Amino acid sequence: MASIVVRGLDDSVKERLAALAREHGRSMEAEVREILTRAAARPHIGIALMQAAQAAGGFDDLQLPERTDTARAVEFE
Repeated sequence: MASIVVRGLDDSVKERLAALAREHGRSMEAEVREILTRAAARPHIGIALMQAAQAAGGFDDLQLPERTDTARAVEFE
């Protein structure tokens, strides 16, 4: 197993992590391990969307309408 050290952690973050660990009945180290494990396993939204588009047949031939409107400045009254 690998280990990491986090320096410069704000005291308020450490206090919140300790509170979360108490709520979940585990050590602060176990709480941080769980948080990091979940975060690392979460799919990247951009990659997930690209994979979904590819699974649906891709988007290379997607027809985009040509823009005919002109950008306008917003007028506040």
